[in-house]
Amino acid sequence: MHRSLAISIAIALGAHGGLAQAQTTLNVISGGSQNMVDYITDYLGPLFEKQNPGVKVSVVGTGPDDAGSQKMLEKLQAQKSAGVAAWDTDVVIPNQQKTGEMVQDGLLMKYRDSIPTGKYAVSQSAKQALGVNVDGYVMPMFESQTAIAYNPDLVKNPPGSYDEMRAFVAKNPKAFGYNGLKNGMSGVAFVVGWMYAYGGNPEAVQQGPYDAKNSAGWKKAFADLKAFNQQVVFTPGNAGTLDMLNRGEIAMGPVWVDMFQSWKAEGRLAPNLRLKILSPGMPGQPYYYAIPAKAKNVDLAKKFIALATSPEVQAEGIVKRFNWYPGIDANVVKPALDPKVWNSLFVDITPADLAKNGKPFPLAPYFKDLREQYEAQVQN
Repeated sequence: MHRSLAISIAIALGAHGGLAQAQTTLNVISGGSQNMVDYITDYLGPLFEKQNPGVKVSVVGTGPDDAGSQKMLEKLQAQKSAGVAAWDTDVVIPNQQKTGEMVQDGLLMKYRDSIPTGKYAVSQSAKQALGVNVDGYVMPMFESQTAIAYNPDLVKNPPGSYDEMRAFVAKNPKAFGYNGLKNGMSGVAFVVGWMYAYGGNPEAVQQGPYDAKNSAGWKKAFADLKAFNQQVVFTPGNAGTLDMLNRGEIAMGPVWVDMFQSWKAEGRLAPNLRLKILSPGMPGQPYYYAIPAKAKNVDLAKKFIALATSPEVQAEGIVKRFNWYPGIDANVVKPALDPKVWNSLFVDITPADLAKNGKPFPLAPYFKDLREQYEAQVQN
């Protein structure tokens, strides 16, 4: 009798234990490089799980650039086409180009005004994604930005514009280096900024609508770039530009700011190297937090994104740990940051500089035209 009672109690406890262990899985799909997956796996996911017992954050990476974000678009499109009532992805983190396509295809829901941090989405990229209205559908995870890195021991008065850069290179051949359109987006960004400066109609190229007549007038700008390239050093890519800058083989070159800051923090770059964004502007790009139109766990997804875009998490995770610019209003992030960390990120490029000279990449059809014309008229 006592033995039967003991067995019954053990079974009951086991059943209750199973209930206690039951959990909800928040499924996240992230584009971008591996460090974006690591950010969720190592930092944001565990933090959310700690605050929400019984919830497990599962993240899958689909890879960088359009190709990575295209995979998540196709997954959502397949579930929509199949008439699935509740989709198996709760949060997606796509790039700008594919986010716009997802909104146009009805794959995302409007949610920003229903989370407490929505009011902090103040950047233009929170409203427009390469010409597509995404207002309300997204919260920027971070803002990445390209800039010119330079050695102040070799460049006493760094150029502040593309005009000044051309004059500097003419007087100091081979002091500037970049990778053209090959092996990395920092060089691509420099070419995009060149076209914004000299190609005409930069607002249309950035925001649309597409008109082939605009890109048909780029021949003079590309001819000037080809002449400019005769006086520069071509680097092997994003990392190669930083390596050559650190070794003193070049005095200046375009870089991703977060990569520059991370290398500095790791001791891979000389501490005296500095940054500057050329006017009238150089491009950067965000990745976005978005919620699929028929996500299964909508409330949890909103809660997750609200945590991810809170000033405290943006300060600790986005800025301090990963050296990205915050996706939300930098002014609300600043009080949550150690002044030393803030100064290291914004001492050279201020929030005002970003607002004035931080630009988006071109609309996809203009970007395609740019690449094709560069290959035909300039090349490395």
